[in-house]
Amino acid sequence: MEYAVIRTGGKQYRVAPGDLIRVEKLPGDPGVEIAFDEVLMASTGGTIHLGKPMLNGAKVTGKVVLQGKAKKILVYKKKKRKNYRRHRGHRQLFTDVQVIGIEMGA
Repeated sequence: MEYAVIRTGGKQYRVAPGDLIRVEKLPGDPGVEIAFDEVLMASTGGTIHLGKPMLNGAKVTGKVVLQGKAKKILVYKKKKRKNYRRHRGHRQLFTDVQVIGIEMGA
């Protein structure tokens, strides 16, 4: 099985060709191809390649499927007996990416 571990948006994702992943917002309209150069580990043909910390020449390509906003989360702060209350909402921007392939460099 072919898969890789990539880093984007401060997080790590295990991806395989055909996977749909939701990552922090990346630039690009739907349909645009993007490349993830920060490949930490890859497995191709039963062989595992580990980076120290990155694999040189390795690349994961994907296609932007959707740009959007996640559901709203509510942040509520309160201090008892002090009449302190704060209410705030936040919607995180995301990008859905369809993984196309994993390329191992030299």
